[in-house]
Amino acid sequence: MKRKPGATPGRALRVTELLHQEIAELIRTEVKDPRLGLVTVTGVDLTPDYAHATVHFSVLPDDDERVAETLRGLRAASGFLRSLIGRRVRIHTTPELHFVHDASTRRGIEMGRLIDEANARRAADDPDRPGAESASAHGQTARDDAAAVGPGADAPARYSDAHAGAGAAPSAGRNA
Repeated sequence: MKRKPGATPGRALRVTELLHQEIAELIRTEVKDPRLGLVTVTGVDLTPDYAHATVHFSVLPDDDERVAETLRGLRAASGFLRSLIGRRVRIHTTPELHFVHDASTRRGIEMGRLIDEANARRAADDPDRPGAESASAHGQTARDDAAAVGPGADAPARYSDAHAGAGAAPSAGRNA
Protein backbone atom coordinates (compact mmCIF):
# COMPACT_ATOMS: atom_id res chain seq x y z
CA MET A 1 0.00 0.00 0.00
CA LYS A 2 1.36 3.40 -0.97
CA ARG A 3 1.61 6.20 1.55
CA LYS A 4 0.45 9.69 0.74
CA PRO A 5 3.30 12.13 0.22
CA GLY A 6 3.88 14.16 3.35
CA ALA A 7 1.93 11.76 5.55
CA THR A 8 3.58 11.01 8.88
CA PRO A 9 3.70 7.31 9.72
CA GLY A 10 2.05 6.24 12.98
CA ARG A 11 5.26 5.52 14.88
CA ALA A 12 6.90 8.81 13.85
CA LEU A 13 3.78 10.69 14.96
CA ARG A 14 3.81 8.91 18.34
CA VAL A 15 7.53 9.68 18.80
CA THR A 16 6.94 13.33 17.87
CA GLU A 17 4.06 13.63 20.34
CA LEU A 18 6.10 11.95 23.06
CA LEU A 19 9.05 14.29 22.43
CA HIS A 20 6.67 17.25 22.57
CA GLN A 21 5.34 16.15 25.97
CA GLU A 22 8.77 15.39 27.38
CA ILE A 23 10.41 18.61 26.17
CA ALA A 24 7.55 20.70 27.57
CA GLU A 25 7.76 18.89 30.91
CA LEU A 26 11.55 19.11 31.08
CA ILE A 27 11.59 22.84 30.31
CA ARG A 28 9.02 23.39 33.05
CA THR A 29 10.61 21.20 35.73
CA GLU A 30 14.32 20.72 35.00
CA VAL A 31 15.67 23.82 33.26
CA LYS A 32 16.53 26.45 35.86
CA ASP A 33 17.67 29.22 33.51
CA PRO A 34 16.38 32.67 34.56
CA ARG A 35 16.15 33.66 30.89
CA LEU A 36 13.21 31.29 30.47
CA GLY A 37 9.89 32.70 31.54
CA LEU A 38 6.48 31.58 30.37
CA VAL A 39 7.59 29.27 27.56
CA THR A 40 5.02 27.28 25.64
CA VAL A 41 6.10 24.45 23.36
CA THR A 42 3.73 24.82 20.42
CA GLY A 43 5.00 22.01 18.22
CA VAL A 44 7.79 19.61 17.36
CA ASP A 45 8.92 18.58 13.87
CA LEU A 46 11.08 15.46 13.67
CA THR A 47 13.20 14.39 10.72
CA PRO A 48 12.49 10.88 9.38
CA ASP A 49 15.83 9.58 10.72
CA TYR A 50 15.10 11.11 14.19
CA ALA A 51 18.43 12.97 14.08
CA HIS A 52 16.98 16.48 14.38
CA ALA A 53 13.92 17.90 16.10
CA THR A 54 12.75 21.45 15.50
CA VAL A 55 10.98 22.67 18.64
CA HIS A 56 8.56 25.55 18.08
CA PHE A 57 7.91 27.75 21.11
CA SER A 58 6.13 30.91 22.11
CA VAL A 59 6.82 33.11 25.10
CA LEU A 60 4.97 35.78 27.05
CA PRO A 61 5.46 38.67 26.82
CA ASP A 62 6.03 38.25 23.11
CA ASP A 63 8.37 41.18 22.50
CA ASP A 64 11.56 40.87 20.47
CA GLU A 65 13.88 41.26 23.47
CA ARG A 66 12.13 38.53 25.50
CA VAL A 67 12.05 36.17 22.50
CA ALA A 68 15.79 36.64 21.85
CA GLU A 69 16.63 36.10 25.52
CA THR A 70 14.46 32.98 25.71
CA LEU A 71 15.99 31.62 22.51
CA ARG A 72 19.49 32.06 23.98
CA GLY A 73 18.39 30.23 27.13
CA LEU A 74 16.81 27.34 25.20
CA ARG A 75 19.84 26.98 22.95
CA ALA A 76 22.11 26.91 26.01
CA ALA A 77 19.93 24.21 27.57
CA SER A 78 19.54 22.10 24.40
CA GLY A 79 22.38 19.69 25.24
CA PHE A 80 21.06 19.22 28.78
CA LEU A 81 17.54 18.63 27.45
CA ARG A 82 18.84 16.16 24.87
CA SER A 83 20.66 14.14 27.54
CA LEU A 84 17.51 13.99 29.70
CA ILE A 85 15.40 12.97 26.70
CA GLY A 86 17.94 10.23 25.95
CA ARG A 87 17.34 8.81 29.44
CA ARG A 88 13.56 9.18 29.39
CA VAL A 89 12.63 8.17 25.84
CA ARG A 90 13.86 4.91 24.37
CA ILE A 91 14.55 5.54 20.68
CA HIS A 92 17.54 4.53 18.59
CA THR A 93 18.69 8.15 18.03
CA THR A 94 18.17 11.01 20.44
CA PRO A 95 17.51 14.02 18.22
CA GLU A 96 19.51 17.21 18.27
CA LEU A 97 17.16 20.01 19.36
CA HIS A 98 16.73 23.18 17.32
CA PHE A 99 14.51 25.91 18.80
CA VAL A 100 12.44 28.25 16.64
CA HIS A 101 10.13 31.03 17.82
CA ASP A 102 6.50 30.49 16.79
CA ALA A 103 5.07 33.93 15.98
CA SER A 104 1.50 32.69 15.54
CA THR A 105 0.51 34.01 18.99
CA ARG A 106 1.72 37.49 18.10
CA ARG A 107 -0.06 37.32 14.73
CA GLY A 108 -3.26 36.09 16.42
CA ILE A 109 -3.25 38.94 18.92
CA GLU A 110 -2.65 41.45 16.12
CA MET A 111 -5.46 39.96 14.02
CA GLY A 112 -7.82 40.12 17.00
CA ARG A 113 -6.94 43.77 17.53
CA LEU A 114 -7.57 44.55 13.84
CA ILE A 115 -10.93 42.74 13.93
CA ASP A 116 -11.97 44.70 17.02
CA GLU A 117 -10.95 47.98 15.36
CA ALA A 118 -12.87 47.12 12.17
CA ASN A 119 -15.98 46.17 14.15
CA ALA A 120 -15.80 49.39 16.17
CA ARG A 121 -15.41 51.47 12.97
CA ARG A 122 -18.27 49.65 11.31
CA ALA A 123 -20.55 50.16 14.31
CA ALA A 124 -19.62 53.87 14.45
CA ASP A 125 -20.17 54.36 10.71
CA ASP A 126 -23.55 52.61 10.57
CA PRO A 127 -25.43 52.83 13.89
CA ASP A 128 -28.72 51.80 12.19
CA ARG A 129 -27.29 48.45 11.08
CA PRO A 130 -29.35 45.54 12.48
CA GLY A 131 -27.54 43.86 15.35
CA ALA A 132 -25.14 46.78 15.89
CA GLU A 133 -27.14 47.95 18.90
CA SER A 134 -27.30 44.57 20.60
CA ALA A 135 -23.59 43.85 20.15
CA SER A 136 -22.47 47.27 21.31
CA ALA A 137 -25.03 47.41 24.12
CA HIS A 138 -23.67 44.22 25.60
CA GLY A 139 -20.06 45.11 24.82
CA GLN A 140 -19.62 41.89 22.88
CA THR A 141 -18.52 41.06 19.38
CA ALA A 142 -19.03 37.88 17.40
CA ARG A 143 -15.44 36.98 18.29
CA ASP A 144 -16.25 37.30 22.00
CA ASP A 145 -19.25 35.00 21.53
CA ALA A 146 -17.03 32.41 19.84
CA ALA A 147 -14.48 32.69 22.65
CA ALA A 148 -17.22 32.06 25.20
CA VAL A 149 -17.95 28.73 23.54
CA GLY A 150 -14.31 27.77 23.92
CA PRO A 151 -11.12 28.04 21.95
CA GLY A 152 -11.23 26.02 18.79
CA ALA A 153 -14.70 24.64 19.47
CA ASP A 154 -15.25 24.14 15.77
CA ALA A 155 -11.61 23.37 14.94
CA PRO A 156 -10.05 19.91 15.09
CA ALA A 157 -7.94 19.14 18.13
CA ARG A 158 -4.23 19.72 17.58
CA TYR A 159 -1.56 18.15 19.65
CA SER A 160 0.91 20.94 18.97
CA ASP A 161 -0.89 23.46 21.20
CA ALA A 162 0.16 21.92 24.54
CA HIS A 163 1.64 24.31 27.10
CA ALA A 164 5.00 23.58 28.68
CA GLY A 165 3.29 23.48 32.06
CA ALA A 166 0.44 21.26 30.94
CA GLY A 167 1.88 17.87 30.42
CA ALA A 168 1.75 14.36 31.70
CA ALA A 169 3.46 13.41 34.92
CA PRO A 170 7.17 12.70 34.56
CA SER A 171 7.87 9.25 33.28
CA ALA A 172 11.05 7.30 33.30
CA GLY A 173 11.92 5.06 30.37
CA ARG A 174 8.94 5.59 28.12
CA ASN A 175 9.01 3.49 25.02
CA ALA A 176 7.86 5.02 21.78
